[in-house]
Amino acid sequence: MNNPAVPTMSSKGSSPAKTGVVRVVVVEDDDWLRGNLEQEIGQTPGFKVLQTFRTAESALTGIPALRPDVVLMDINLPGMNGIECLRQLKTACPDVQVLMLTVYEESEQIFNSLLAGASGYLLKRTATPQIIESILQVRAGGSPMTANIARKVVQYFNRMGSRASECDRLSPREREVLELLARGDAYKQIADKLGVSLETVRMNVKNLYTKLHVHSRGEAVAKLRPRDGLPRI
Repeated sequence: MNNPAVPTMSSKGSSPAKTGVVRVVVVEDDDWLRGNLEQEIGQTPGFKVLQTFRTAESALTGIPALRPDVVLMDINLPGMNGIECLRQLKTACPDVQVLMLTVYEESEQIFNSLLAGASGYLLKRTATPQIIESILQVRAGGSPMTANIARKVVQYFNRMGSRASECDRLSPREREVLELLARGDAYKQIADKLGVSLETVRMNVKNLYTKLHVHSRGEAVAKLRPRDGLPRI
C-alpha cells in the first residue's frame, strides 16, 4: 500500500518529529473491517492503533484511559449506536477527535453525527490511504469529508440561508404568531395570548403564509424550525 504523507520522522527514526505518533482507536463491529483497519493503520509509519472495540459500550469504558488522538467510529453498532457513543464520549473526553466511518449517506445520520461532535465523516468505501490522510487532517484540526458528504453540508447551509431570509420578511407580530403556531396553539389561544381578535390572527396567518410561500401550518413551522434541526436533502 502506498502510504499518504505522514508526520516527518526524527533522525533517530523512533518517532515522528514534533508531532509524535498519532494514537488511534477503532470502534467497528465488522470483524474483517476492524482487523483490516487495525493492520493497515498500525503498519503506517507515525501511527499506532492503541486498541479496537466492537461495541459502543466497551468503547465508552476503555477509551477514556487510552487517551487517543483520533477515534474511528462506526454508526451501526450492536446495542448503543455510534452517534450516541460519540455524544457520551465527547462528554467524558471533550478533547478526543472522532471521525465517523460508516455506510450511511443519509442527511439525518450526517447531521446527527456532526451535532454530536464528530470532526469528520467518511464512507466505508473510502480507500485506506485516504482514511489515513483524513486521520492526520482531523488531528491537525481539519474536518475531512468525502465529496458528496461535503456537498450535502453546503446544501444544508444554503437552504438554511434561504429559510432565514424568508423568515426575515415577517413582521414582529407575524413572527410571534408563527412561534405560537409552532408550539401547537390554536388560533383562539393565540388571540388570547396576544390580546387581539381571532380575525386579526387569521389575517396574520394568511400574511405569513404568503410571505413564506406555504399553504399549511406544518410547512410554515418547517421554515421556522426544521425537524430536529436537520434539513431535508
